[in-house]
Amino acid sequence: MFKGRAIALLTIMLVLAPVAASCGGDDDGGGGELTGTILIDGSSTVAPLSEAAAELYQEGQPGVRVTVGTSGTGGGFEKFCIGETDLSDASRPIADDEVQLCGENGIEFDSIQVANDALSIVVNPANPVDCLTTEQAMQIWDAGSKVKTWGDIDGLDLPGDAAGETIDLYGAGTDSGTFDFFTDAINGEEGRIRNDYNSIGEDDQAAVVAVEGDEWAMGFIPYSFVQEAGDQVKALQIDDGGGCVEATLENVQAGTYVPLGRPLFVYASGTALERDEVLDFLQFYVANAVAVAEAATFVPLTDEQIAEQEAKIEELTA
Repeated sequence: MFKGRAIALLTIMLVLAPVAASCGGDDDGGGGELTGTILIDGSSTVAPLSEAAAELYQEGQPGVRVTVGTSGTGGGFEKFCIGETDLSDASRPIADDEVQLCGENGIEFDSIQVANDALSIVVNPANPVDCLTTEQAMQIWDAGSKVKTWGDIDGLDLPGDAAGETIDLYGAGTDSGTFDFFTDAINGEEGRIRNDYNSIGEDDQAAVVAVEGDEWAMGFIPYSFVQEAGDQVKALQIDDGGGCVEATLENVQAGTYVPLGRPLFVYASGTALERDEVLDFLQFYVANAVAVAEAATFVPLTDEQIAEQEAKIEELTA
């Protein structure tokens, strides 16, 4: 976890310490002292949420050890679907081939939404561009793209010599749910992307650093990283046909930041759900989802979403 995430986690611990102290009571998910180990892996985007929830949960349930890995959404599902982990952090829904792999290994599963998020296309704050249409974004990022300079993008009104400036592109690697979601949302197919962009793997902060240091660079990163970056980068508004829309908490929750708004999930295996500590942890996770998401600079669940997830966990408990 890099420095910004560590600070966010410390903030969560301070804000939610009273909640953690009451963990294990009926109000916050489960009852009595529990023991066991819960293994989580998957999305680097969701990991800070799961790490925070795990730290807080263990304050009230010290007999339960929760570990959180970050091998990416795809890498996490590979482990999950062969029974190596109990929970899988995911920044996209499970894919058909992953469902098939789970089925081949007898892994039944269900998903719980733990937060909302969005992706942002970011540029340097000095860049004069404020908004891209989804068509322009696709022109830049699609497989076989011929865009090399800012002037190659159709329909942009650029000042001075900006048209001749080269665009260096930065984005997540192929194991990342961020990569899957972005390519599907912008280019119309998961994994479809130009082959000459700079892959930063699971290190979204690397894209922030690169764009901050290059006036004409561009990247795509999770909304939470934009919030942490502050004035280091500028998130472009997106026009999906109804005008330019900013990536704000209100727009993401309202579903108007399309096509780059997304839910964040934790997947649980059927075997894991038979264990009291796993169900108790999931109950705690959702019961405290708003406070955790806000402290970690994610977009929290709405009241309706929380009610839906609590009802879903209640069914799983039954």
